[in-house]
Amino acid sequence: MDNNASVNQTNCTHGDAVERYMYPTAYSLFFIVGFPANCLSLYVACVLVRKGNNLAVYLISLSVGDLLYILTLPVWIMMALGQEVNDSLCSVIAVVMFNSFYVGSGFLCCISVDRYLAIVFPLHFGRVRETRTAVQVSAVVWLMEIIIHLSLLAYKDAIRNFSAFQMCKEPMIMSNTFAVVAITRAVLGFLVPVLIMTFCFMEIIRALKKSTSTVVSERRKICFLLLFLLFTYLVAFTPFQVVMFLRGLLEPGHCSAAQNLRDFYMVFVATTTINSVLDPIIYCLISESAKIEMKNLFTCFGKQVNKIYSSVVKP
Repeated sequence: MDNNASVNQTNCTHGDAVERYMYPTAYSLFFIVGFPANCLSLYVACVLVRKGNNLAVYLISLSVGDLLYILTLPVWIMMALGQEVNDSLCSVIAVVMFNSFYVGSGFLCCISVDRYLAIVFPLHFGRVRETRTAVQVSAVVWLMEIIIHLSLLAYKDAIRNFSAFQMCKEPMIMSNTFAVVAITRAVLGFLVPVLIMTFCFMEIIRALKKSTSTVVSERRKICFLLLFLLFTYLVAFTPFQVVMFLRGLLEPGHCSAAQNLRDFYMVFVATTTINSVLDPIIYCLISESAKIEMKNLFTCFGKQVNKIYSSVVKP
């Protein structure tokens, strides 16, 4: 930590009302809804991949990233309630949380670019939109996100102190080193993906307006899917990323800035979970193929329940 930040850290304090009162309730609700929703989305996407749906490959990775983040919520709840958490576990869940943020943005970009190529250039890039290519691209995205995240951790010297430093504990004042990382994450992990997704969405809308194809209604459903995914992502992450960016610019060495931004930051950390909860719900409600697979799953489940019930009550 930089000297100016370390000197001011002990003299700069702030209440923890947001963590104590908001986190247990909000994270409990997000976990109750988000865990089964992402499990269902993951199952549906896996079934569709076996049927050759390349878009489902990206949705599998998106669901895995969201599910990993959802699984960290019980630990955040424990800490909010004042329970002690092992330093290594604390660091692990912090890494999982931040990595999930940016893995999600990466795969939303993949989905947007895939639909952009399919709708704007339907007669080209066939090989790019194959399932095998989607698997390869997904592997590259995971690898890139992990390498970038590890590089930022190394820059902060967090890897060397991984098991001795609670990375999930936010310092009251952001150091200059942390500020560089925060701004880098905001630009590369949020602004760039949003620009890519927005460009793809606008081009898709333009192409659909010109299209006279008989499958235009199905394409419009895909357009709505992208719109809701993009809208949810912006609602969930824009406040958080804006505050992170402001912290990076204003906070190092300034206690007053840290105190003014602290509550906003803690609230917006929690609201990022909205994205992990709503992504699978949006996909399962809008995608026709997903709705068909869910119907098949629930029908099969209902038959099994009836069979068990019949065998129990049968005289």
